[in-house]
Amino acid sequence: MRAPGDKSVSHRALMFGGLCVGETTIEGLLEGEDILSTATALRQLGVTAERTGEGAWRVRGVGVGGFREPPDVLDMGNSGTSARLLSGLVASHAFTSFMTGDASLRRRPMMRVIEPLSRMGARFVAREGGRLPMAITGAEVMLPIEYRLPVASAQVKSAILLAGLNTPGETTVIEPEPTRDHTERMLEGFGAVVRTSTLADGARAITIVGQPELAGNRHIVVPGDPSSAAFAVVAAAIRPGSDVTVENVGINPTRAGLYESLRDMGASLDFLNRRKMGGELVADIRVRGSALRAADVPPDRAPSMIDEYPVLAVAAACAEGTTRMQGVAELRAKESDRLASVAAGLAANGVCFEIGPDFLHVHGMGGAVPGGGLVTTHLDHRIAMSFLVLGLAARNPVAVDDGAPINTSFPGFVALMNGLGARITAG
Repeated sequence: MRAPGDKSVSHRALMFGGLCVGETTIEGLLEGEDILSTATALRQLGVTAERTGEGAWRVRGVGVGGFREPPDVLDMGNSGTSARLLSGLVASHAFTSFMTGDASLRRRPMMRVIEPLSRMGARFVAREGGRLPMAITGAEVMLPIEYRLPVASAQVKSAILLAGLNTPGETTVIEPEPTRDHTERMLEGFGAVVRTSTLADGARAITIVGQPELAGNRHIVVPGDPSSAAFAVVAAAIRPGSDVTVENVGINPTRAGLYESLRDMGASLDFLNRRKMGGELVADIRVRGSALRAADVPPDRAPSMIDEYPVLAVAAACAEGTTRMQGVAELRAKESDRLASVAAGLAANGVCFEIGPDFLHVHGMGGAVPGGGLVTTHLDHRIAMSFLVLGLAARNPVAVDDGAPINTSFPGFVALMNGLGARITAG
């Protein structure tokens, strides 16, 4: 199988194309609802973004600082990436924009971007707790800052760096642990000056030099999304006799924590045909079904697999012994409270666990789980897909209450999984 385009890279390809002077062509763009929300918002800001074929897009940018005031509310749908990164982009423009999202996104915290962007000079009016809908009034001249992230977050880091693009001087973000670095890689590819260094305490400092002219006429090839590939990889790993190769998957080290964890659990997993594509490391991932054993997943691995904990919990449910996942508090601030959603899904299907503010311990069944439960997804696509995968290793069918959110990140998921031998049906 071939994984759909990487969601993180797809968002950034559209955004950075919109910041260039000239034209950017994109191949392999993920065309899920989250990405389309970004494209729609960019059009309202004056960017030309048009689809020319399946996964093929052409973007004509307006240059750094060239956005216009949007004529309508920017609706980010379910996409936290769109909301946070675009907040950074519009914060440096001297107009007022209004941003909202669906019911799930309106529950997610935005204060983590509001606080640093306010320090730079932007003004925000939001609901209690810094939640959408909100108004953003950009500064005439932004102030460069040095900001240490209180929580490792690639979205917050990216929002600050993108605001720093249209800010005179140098803006620095210090992250306590490395997070996905697609923003830095792509900014350098477009001609921005980005410096990265390691501080004495082991933290990572990323500095961007403001007000560059980003070079257009770029061609970006989007690699396969490791977070989407994870569902087929785990499905094959928990089914003895399976043998699946997922082609063209990004294996950026800041995104590869799941694969490291699966290997710790004894999974038969190989990276084949390693190569570089659009500045990103890519490989074909071959996984064969085998008996899994429990493992301890350390907290410092969380930034490299924060989206994959739900499907790792599925693998842990089928493993022998107790898998301990530490440092997972960030899961509570995703599309749903993913930590609580995973725990409820496990309980509904006969899997025992312990849960705390920052940990989840799953007591594996050493094979098939009882199943038979109905899982409430809370409009969260990764919860829906993870528990459909659990159904492949359950003695009784597993159901989810709503499969529609899957289209936000993985259109075609059901057809692709059924093509590998799954039996997923709409109720």
